[in-house]
Amino acid sequence: MRRVTACVLVLLAAGCSSPTTSSSAGNAPTTPTPTPTVAPLRVLMLTATAGFRHDSIPTARATMAALAAGSGAFTVTATENVPDVTAERLASYDILMFALTSGELPFDSLQKAAIVDFVNRGGGFMGFHSASDTLYEWPDYGHLLGAYFKEHPWTQDAAVVVEDRTDPSTAALGASFRLFEEYYAFRENPRPNVHVLLSLDVSSVGAAGDFPLAWSQTIGSGRSYYNALGHFSSTWTDAKFQTQLLGAIRWVGKRQ
Repeated sequence: MRRVTACVLVLLAAGCSSPTTSSSAGNAPTTPTPTPTVAPLRVLMLTATAGFRHDSIPTARATMAALAAGSGAFTVTATENVPDVTAERLASYDILMFALTSGELPFDSLQKAAIVDFVNRGGGFMGFHSASDTLYEWPDYGHLLGAYFKEHPWTQDAAVVVEDRTDPSTAALGASFRLFEEYYAFRENPRPNVHVLLSLDVSSVGAAGDFPLAWSQTIGSGRSYYNALGHFSSTWTDAKFQTQLLGAIRWVGKRQ
């Protein structure tokens, strides 16, 4: 009888331990779900000219390519070919950039409509330096950019005031910085219609007045950014300018 009782106890003990074993197996660690990777922004960079042609264009293109490779934040396709800018081509990009363009570029009416529609529907537009010396005869472009070039009164070392120190393009610049550059004045002050990011410290050039140098705006569902700097190759290779480039791309592409 004692032997039977002992056997029953052993069997009961074994039975009680079974759920523990099962529970252990059920709590085995699971493989974490991978975090989705964010695709890089796609930038179409136009450097076509129908007027003055800057010597810094090759450096601008090389700088953009190096920033794209180094940051992984965007890819860039550079072109000199105006017919490349079509509705079909823009559908494959997030941002259209005019870098150092000039003159009355030969866009036809369909291309012009495609650019405006691209931005209104949520695409990004960026212009650098003489992008404001481009397409004076197309008012929609002037609205897209924010202002047209008038003159460059100062080509010298000067101080640039950072008006918004929270924007992605300016957050790392401090309150001001100095740069040897060709500084622009515009036909009309864009300040009433745009968000000014940088302006010229007029005391550093012995002048008076208000001269915005970089700004942003929203147009429809899209975003636009313009920066008047970039005349010299040395500007494109300047670390502070590259910081502005990368931050502006992220802002225009709605990543910040």
